[in-house]
Amino acid sequence: MRAHILVVEDERHLGVGIKYNLEAEDYRVSLVEDGPSALQLIEHSGNSIDLIVLDLMLPGMSGYTVCEQIRESGNTTPVLMLSARTLSEDRARGFDVGANQYMSKPFDLYELISRVKNLLQTSSAGAAARPVAVSESVDTIAFGRVEADFRTHQVSVDGQPIKMTPKELRLLRYFVENPERVINRSELLTQVWEMSGNLQTRAVDQFIARLRKAIEPSPAEPIHLLTVRDAGYRFVLEPETLKP
Repeated sequence: MRAHILVVEDERHLGVGIKYNLEAEDYRVSLVEDGPSALQLIEHSGNSIDLIVLDLMLPGMSGYTVCEQIRESGNTTPVLMLSARTLSEDRARGFDVGANQYMSKPFDLYELISRVKNLLQTSSAGAAARPVAVSESVDTIAFGRVEADFRTHQVSVDGQPIKMTPKELRLLRYFVENPERVINRSELLTQVWEMSGNLQTRAVDQFIARLRKAIEPSPAEPIHLLTVRDAGYRFVLEPETLKP
């Protein structure tokens, strides 16, 4: 099946040119000219979009915001960001919001196509890999102030129901099924997001922060979901501070 690429570019002539050349490489290409249209198409496309080529300077909603919202929704589709901005802080911000690669305008067409191919190959290889064996499946769990039923997607804290996205629930369940083990970002990307563990994205860190806000008594001083410096994260079911 041909890879589906979404091009988000408000300069019509440039967007059409990119679309034409990617289609010449036998890719299926959708073209939109603004951020809201891109987010709507992504939401209704399920997992059919394999790569997003995203311009930074879009009308109304910047590429930074579009990329950030994509990642906050749990979507880890590779993003190749295009921009006329060349400062290092602009590139850094692009990577901070979840871009996988960043190209400055004007760019060489052959380099663009090469990067597209590389991102698609890396993503496909990661999605196909399942190298880590998980522990026995857990359907329900109670720890600290939290009760979770993964079968019904219901979570409560101190007896009060809270809302969690499907991706947040899946992340929590993976930690619950692998307690006390140090789990790195690469494994989480592969096992929870079903993407290549080599992708450069802050999606994992953003979701960890959101999960801590939901389950920790004090998110700034977590007792269940711990950071192991330069290694990853470790989930503790019964912290020493809660033991009688």
